[in-house]
Amino acid sequence: MARQASKSSLLFSGSDWDFKTLSRTYDAIEAIAVEELHLDTYPVQMEIISSQQMLDAYSSVGMPLMYHHWSFGKHFLHQDLLYRKGGRGLAYELVINSNPCIVYLMEENTMALQALVTAHAALGHNHFFKNNQLFKQWTDAGAILSYLDFAKGYIVRCEERHGLAAVETVLDSAHALMAQGVFRYHRPPKLSSERQREGLRERLEYEEHSYNDLWRTLPPSPQRSHDKRQDPERKKSLNLPEENLLYFLEKNSLVLEPWQREIIRIVRVIAQYFYPQRQTQVMNEGCATFVHYTLMNMLFDRGQISEGAMLEILRNHSNVIFQPAFDDPRFSGINPYALGLDMMQDIQRISTEPTAEDRDWFPDIAGHGNWREILLDAWADHRDESFIRQYLSPTLIRKWRFFVLSDAADQPHCQVASIHNERGYDKIRAALAHSYEVGANQPDIQVVDVDLLGDRHLRLQHKVNDGILLDDASRDATLRHIRRLWGYEVSLAAVDAETGVTIHERSTSQISE
Repeated sequence: MARQASKSSLLFSGSDWDFKTLSRTYDAIEAIAVEELHLDTYPVQMEIISSQQMLDAYSSVGMPLMYHHWSFGKHFLHQDLLYRKGGRGLAYELVINSNPCIVYLMEENTMALQALVTAHAALGHNHFFKNNQLFKQWTDAGAILSYLDFAKGYIVRCEERHGLAAVETVLDSAHALMAQGVFRYHRPPKLSSERQREGLRERLEYEEHSYNDLWRTLPPSPQRSHDKRQDPERKKSLNLPEENLLYFLEKNSLVLEPWQREIIRIVRVIAQYFYPQRQTQVMNEGCATFVHYTLMNMLFDRGQISEGAMLEILRNHSNVIFQPAFDDPRFSGINPYALGLDMMQDIQRISTEPTAEDRDWFPDIAGHGNWREILLDAWADHRDESFIRQYLSPTLIRKWRFFVLSDAADQPHCQVASIHNERGYDKIRAALAHSYEVGANQPDIQVVDVDLLGDRHLRLQHKVNDGILLDDASRDATLRHIRRLWGYEVSLAAVDAETGVTIHERSTSQISE
């Protein structure tokens, strides 16, 4: 039991707050986080915003600086309608992966809730952003804010010079291709410095003034008009196949003007920034939830928050980790907060109070004792897929009642393929881990061939897994967007990933405008 806290030792009393109280509470939480959990964070910049500002942040994908686009306004109106009609609540906070780490707190929050979300975002998410290898290798926290400032100003200048419609046309197509505009298998280049971006701006302005549109109308060379699709030297010079479609269009399209190329680059840089977050939702939210739950209990045990505040914190914590049953109308899948927290606490249990089963499954960490070290290493070195594959225990599989269903297209019924037994645990863990593999759940579409000196026909390939084809309408719409940025015919071949057999091929010449 925690000792009874005296009023003088409390960080706050009541639900009201001011900036002095927020600062004092943050300092106390940070001290425990460093001392007890050994967290390592970026400097924190906390901002207090209203519900309308939070909705605005939602619409601009949570970024503090963003260029204008009609889709953001549409998203804002949708979120605002849901919020006003009670169909959706707002997040208690929003945190930006940047250096300094920016944390937005809702002004409507009570002080107890401000303490909870401060621990969750300013310490938990912040530590994960700074130390996880995916974020360290694939994003540049120190440069993203200045880059967004550059991007916003650049697109405004483009709208003034070339017209709103022309800029939105490029943005529409680039946004439609964002999911295929990331590097998945090799590290993207670092963001340029402010000095380099200033030089780039000057160079682009020079190129725009000296740009000659006539060369694009030249016919293909007769010597190059024959089929060269199997020319390995040409493919090698273009680094084909290329997984990043926006990158390929930016570098090789023959119809884009310099300012259009830079807009495409802006969109793919933003897409790349969010790529690690898509791979670490369970880990990131699990880390932050474990941190806030642990720190709040430590504050209570030290007599720094009252019983009333702790009850409010636990109520909000319970709402965050609530997992509806599969037959509940509120069910929308596995709650990453709940699964992440359970896995973090299970690692803590295995390292301090292991069972015989734990020792068989986790010989390296069972009884290790130092759960902090194990968690810090896991937060640094894993993404969702590998974390689940390595740390999901039979205990949690039973608690969550996981099992594997086999749903073959040629069979009239589903079959329970794996259950809670010795053979089933491995298969259940592998199946759940695979469901969090972003690469396996996103269409694998790559540029496989183009003859820039010939017919300039851009050939794409979609590797089909488990017989799952692209939706016809979205496929054709995507091809139109690619055709707009490429300027010439584009075709997409669906190829079986196992056999290499072409299932079908669709070309822009077959699609009506």
